[in-house]
Amino acid sequence: MTNLRIGVMYDRDWAPEELPAFARRAEALGVDDLWVVEDLSWTGGVSAAAVALGATERLRVGIGIAPAPLRSPVLLAMELATLARVFPGRLVAGVGHGVREWMEQVGVAPRSPLALLEETITVVRALLRGERVTVRGREVRIDDIGLVHPPAEPPPVVAGVVRPRSLELSGRVADGTLIAEGHGPRDLERVRGLLAKGGAGEDHSVNVFAFACVGDDADEVARALHPSTEGHGAWLGRPQEEVFTVSGSARQAAGKIGALRAAGADTVVLRFVGPEPLRQLEAVLGAAGRQVHAQR
Repeated sequence: MTNLRIGVMYDRDWAPEELPAFARRAEALGVDDLWVVEDLSWTGGVSAAAVALGATERLRVGIGIAPAPLRSPVLLAMELATLARVFPGRLVAGVGHGVREWMEQVGVAPRSPLALLEETITVVRALLRGERVTVRGREVRIDDIGLVHPPAEPPPVVAGVVRPRSLELSGRVADGTLIAEGHGPRDLERVRGLLAKGGAGEDHSVNVFAFACVGDDADEVARALHPSTEGHGAWLGRPQEEVFTVSGSARQAAGKIGALRAAGADTVVLRFVGPEPLRQLEAVLGAAGRQVHAQR
């Protein structure tokens, strides 16, 4: 198994102008990844990724996630190729269905979300590999298009999906899968089975978002997490207490990261809640560095 990557999310509610300083500090702390968010009405994922990449020197930056209905797959490939050429080896592109209600709000909800996502990921990956593409799909129509400046090192394209048929799709067409917050080690066992059913090989990465709150006061940690776990529990259709988090003391949080790794996660991306997220990150990195090293 490859070494676990630990990442941090730049939360969608944080001011975009503060992203460069946050990214530089996260890099200095030794984190592997920084993931930016693209949700309707918040910030653009490609532009945020460009800001974070330009502000740092070695961080890998992930887009989590670009909703497939919002862009032509050709435009998305063009944007990703530009970033991948300027910052080779430092980009991961997450693509997903998009929240159905949001896609309806802007008039781009597809007839078949599964077909659109599969066709989008297939086209984007082919264009990034330098191929010319013609597609007559259920949702995507492209006539003999290729990129003038494809990247020498195509970035991985991962699918941000939740439901079983979408997970199988990801195993079939994507370089990896991005798992939403709230999913724990037992969920990953099911996820890996569905990815394998779709045809995922050993090189298919499993990237997990996780709500995180690190502190020695258990009541304060629980209060900080409550709005996130309550809302996500409703979205996932599970009791709030079953929403997985990376939380507790730094040692306890590191143990939960280790549990995700043991269940098959290649990357764990921490979405911090509560005060001083960079202080929390520093604490959990210190503890996780020792624990992850011991598990190698």
